[in-house]
Amino acid sequence: MKLLRYGDKGREKPGLLDESGTLRDLSGQVDDIAGEVLSDGGLARLRELDPATLPAVEGTPRLGPCVGGVSKIPAIGLNYSDHAAESNLPVPSEPIIFTKAVSSLSGPYDDVERPRNSQSLDWEVELAIVIGKRTKYVTEEAAMDHIAGFAVMNDVSEREFQAKRQGQWTKGKSHDTFAPLGPWLVTRDEVGDPHVLDLWLDVNGERRQTGNTRTLIFNVPFIVSYVSQFMTLQPGDVIPTGTPPGVGMGMNPQQFLNPGDVMELGITGLGSQRQTVISA
Repeated sequence: MKLLRYGDKGREKPGLLDESGTLRDLSGQVDDIAGEVLSDGGLARLRELDPATLPAVEGTPRLGPCVGGVSKIPAIGLNYSDHAAESNLPVPSEPIIFTKAVSSLSGPYDDVERPRNSQSLDWEVELAIVIGKRTKYVTEEAAMDHIAGFAVMNDVSEREFQAKRQGQWTKGKSHDTFAPLGPWLVTRDEVGDPHVLDLWLDVNGERRQTGNTRTLIFNVPFIVSYVSQFMTLQPGDVIPTGTPPGVGMGMNPQQFLNPGDVMELGITGLGSQRQTVISA
């Protein structure tokens, strides 16, 4: 299934994309794509519905972040060996975890803000894991059963804030609009193996990133198990899993985003995003 949220910011409604590409309203079935809805039982109940019986949504409404009720975004850094190399950093011996503020979530086609005093705004296409049930000390073998599905995320980053302004990475990762998520959550049964997915990102029509999840340093079940050793994951929590090479910071000379620039990105089977950069 492809589950999504549509409507004005902060007032999104739950929806489903049927096989014909028609957006169907789920408001009469669930309150949101969140919480218990993301559990195996909740998803099974949605699968039992005949999409043709659900109201079709007219027009082209705004799409919001595809998951609601997100309590945290523990992200994984430097999880592609070739990205670590372009960053002039060693391949990590265990996953690097940093936090993106929940307030950074935005829709897949919303504008991305360049913060005030920003000089180094960068892009990062990433596979995002969406947790489906409470997860604490889960084993690697059982980890996939705790995943509701997957989505595209652009882990937008301000590199000077991230690396040169003291402290941890969070301040360079958490500005409003720095976590476009969607367009939809694709349930894990439909994704199949998450380690064979192509990723890509263009800036102003020019290809910047090309990668495949088969080159992840730490794979999906290991990441979920690892993160759950340090914090309890709740339904709807989002784990971005790292980005392949081709970010602006790694180019020679470095290239960063300016107002008016357009990012387009996507992952096989998970859909695509498009954002225009504006000034905050």
